[in-house]
Amino acid sequence: MSDTKLEELALAYVARFATTRAKLEGYLQRKLRERGWDGEQMPDAAALSRRFAQAGYVDDAVYARMKADSLLRRGYGGRRVGEALRAAGVEEALRADVAPELAEARLAAAALARRRRFGPWHDPLPDRLLREKQIAAMLRAGHTLDMARQIVEATAPAAIEDWIESARGDGHCE
Repeated sequence: MSDTKLEELALAYVARFATTRAKLEGYLQRKLRERGWDGEQMPDAAALSRRFAQAGYVDDAVYARMKADSLLRRGYGGRRVGEALRAAGVEEALRADVAPELAEARLAAAALARRRRFGPWHDPLPDRLLREKQIAAMLRAGHTLDMARQIVEATAPAAIEDWIESARGDGHCE
């Protein structure tokens, strides 16, 4: 592989995928290991990913916001969002910036419960054993124990809506 080919691979990658600098660097290093290098000195994949970030081809902040919003809409909690962003190489400060507010976290918990038919969306209302399983599933999805209990132990969807509304303006999720 040559410098030109490496840059072409990087351009094709960022054109096709939303990515972070760390993910682009990892991709380039993997391609170098797989295909080998024609030149004398191995290229600096980190420098190439930095150059792409300076050119605006890669933006960790945009990626973090997009990924966080996507995971929250799908019903994942703040902990799972943070784990996904850490795995993508997003820095701690940026992960903190996109951490869900309390109302966003509650909306995500309700979205998961509605989709999976937990708590008040289960007909008939779940018994104790089923509620425990539902709480465990919500914990695995990254929600706090308090949120999972609130959702699963609710008896009507309207109670969940009121609970979400009460969080508007309360600040960040714990």
